[in-house]
Amino acid sequence: MLISQNLSLEEFLKFPETKPASEYINGEIIQKPMPQGKHSRLQGKLVTNINAKTEIPKIAYAFPELRCTFGGRSIVPDVTVFVWDRIPVDEEGNIENTFRTYPYWTIEILSPDQSITKVIRNILHCLEYGTRLGWLIDPEQKSVITFPAQQQPQFLDSPEQVLPVLDLIPDLEITINDLFSWLKL
Repeated sequence: MLISQNLSLEEFLKFPETKPASEYINGEIIQKPMPQGKHSRLQGKLVTNINAKTEIPKIAYAFPELRCTFGGRSIVPDVTVFVWDRIPVDEEGNIENTFRTYPYWTIEILSPDQSITKVIRNILHCLEYGTRLGWLIDPEQKSVITFPAQQQPQFLDSPEQVLPVLDLIPDLEITINDLFSWLKL
């Protein structure tokens, strides 16, 4: 939903956060759709599974709904993964609230009535500024489009297909079947 237009990025960043989150894209404020059940379940399982492999060895960390501001945009991907040494920290070593950088891996989960074009544009924006991998998950179609940096996107929908992950997380393996089996309780 388009909320406003013709504001500067700095003006937008002074506004209070909204629920669901609003993003600043090309001078416009666009509110994301409210996450629903499938979206929330996949988001939670992805964050948990990625962090189970990356947090203790301090390789990377996955964040749900984290605002990332870079390249003239302020976006809130469903899941962002930051390499450990790129997580912004303050002088005391505490994590910062503001992330003015791109994620290493961005994951979007398509919600009903969400514009696939807008979501792909955000993934491509991330890749343009240094993101290494993007995923667009479509729970209704049980498919994933992966966007490896500087490569052709791939459409994956066969249950046995293994989804590509960051090279620095070699022991993380998620198949299409694994991903969508998380929707069953």
